[in-house]
Amino acid sequence: MVVRLDFKSKFSREVETYVQENGGTYIEAVLEIGEKFEIEPDVAGKNLTKPIIEKIQIEGGDMNLLPRKKSKELPFNG
Repeated sequence: MVVRLDFKSKFSREVETYVQENGGTYIEAVLEIGEKFEIEPDVAGKNLTKPIIEKIQIEGGDMNLLPRKKSKELPFNG
């Protein structure tokens, strides 16, 4: 379990560093760093810290990659 937490922390730091040094999105960074560590994207996703996951969710929403939550309110006032 300790090894997994260490890897999760290291992987997330690498993702954060990649974004800071190269720009781009966190999604791209996860794919690039995952390739560096020779792990599949689904495995990479399981090795991210909560702050990185939240940033990816924001990016996904901004790029319309995530389904929108249905609202019970009308989108306009009439």
